[in-house]
Amino acid sequence: MMLETYTYIRVTAGDLRRRMHERLTDVIGDETGATAAEYGVLVALIAAVIIAGATVLGTNVNTKLSDVGAQVGTAS
Repeated sequence: MMLETYTYIRVTAGDLRRRMHERLTDVIGDETGATAAEYGVLVALIAAVIIAGATVLGTNVNTKLSDVGAQVGTAS
């Protein structure tokens, strides 16, 4: 009787440990949160490139318009 009880407890505990291990490895191996973080970094980098490009383009356009305005002013 005691041997049967001991065996039952050992088998049940082993099964519980196996199921908990499988669940833990499923949770650790899940990468859905990493995907959202990667999208966030990607959006931030794209925004930084757009802002830098608009700043450079705006500076160049301002310089060209100033040059044209100066030439028009001296042509009169």
